[in-house]
Amino acid sequence: MKISTKGRYALRMMLEFALAPETCTKLNQVAERQQISVKYLEQIAMSLSRAGFIKSMRGAQGGYRLARAPKDYTVGEILRLAEGSLAPVPCLEDSPNQCGRAGECAVLSVWEDLADAINQVVDHVTLEDLVKEQLRMPDKNLM
Repeated sequence: MKISTKGRYALRMMLEFALAPETCTKLNQVAERQQISVKYLEQIAMSLSRAGFIKSMRGAQGGYRLARAPKDYTVGEILRLAEGSLAPVPCLEDSPNQCGRAGECAVLSVWEDLADAINQVVDHVTLEDLVKEQLRMPDKNLM
């Protein structure tokens, strides 16, 4: 499984907003700091806004900000919004498993363990955790 640029950029954008949760951040500021196209960020911001993850504010002091506190977002929910399923194989995307070979597939337990491990990590790291990690970095402006 690979996380696409959309997923990585969505997480980086949310982290930018989490670093200044009380203020609005303009997408061009995020684009400059993260070296990402403003147009691409606009598309991602639209998805995040529709899902209620961020709020947009109009005006000279406008921009985007988190809709909830950084501690209330997990990496997993952000990545799932951007990526869809995080399952390592298609047969794990449905519950219960719809694969005709599920009852005779010796490898299925490996895929299930891998999916559990992925979910364990991404569902237990919050934006607040990432903010703390970012603030420990020598150059806090680069992510």
